[in-house]
Amino acid sequence: MVTTVGTESTFEKMVENLLYLEHDAIAAYDKTIDKLDDPVAKQKIAEFKGDHERHVAELTRMAGALGVTPPTQGDAKQMLTTGKISLASLVGDRTVLKAMATNEIETKMAYDQAARNDAAPPEAQGFFRQAFADEDRHKAWMDSAAAA
Repeated sequence: MVTTVGTESTFEKMVENLLYLEHDAIAAYDKTIDKLDDPVAKQKIAEFKGDHERHVAELTRMAGALGVTPPTQGDAKQMLTTGKISLASLVGDRTVLKAMATNEIETKMAYDQAARNDAAPPEAQGFFRQAFADEDRHKAWMDSAAAA
């Protein structure tokens, strides 16, 4: 899926949209933890969820500094990110992890675009690069675990 998050013309809108994306991701992580049977995979997904919670904390801090009211939950897209996890769970853990890996593609793309967006100040671009690295690590693990 192609995302426009990270391409916004204002830093304020970028931070707001990244927060929506992160809240959607956290909802998908919660659903994944609920649906997985493998305790090792559950633990790893919970660890990755912690990265997303850290991203939310930093984005919320940025929003506050900008005078933007930070979203506290996802948007309508959350139904898509969590719905595919529910459907995948009918097949098994590997399919759940494959579904989650597809969610990570959009989050990686958003942070990559934000890191290169001139609307974001340099310190924010640094945070976005680190968040991209987190998402890349999450996806790589999910791809590997789903293939095993």
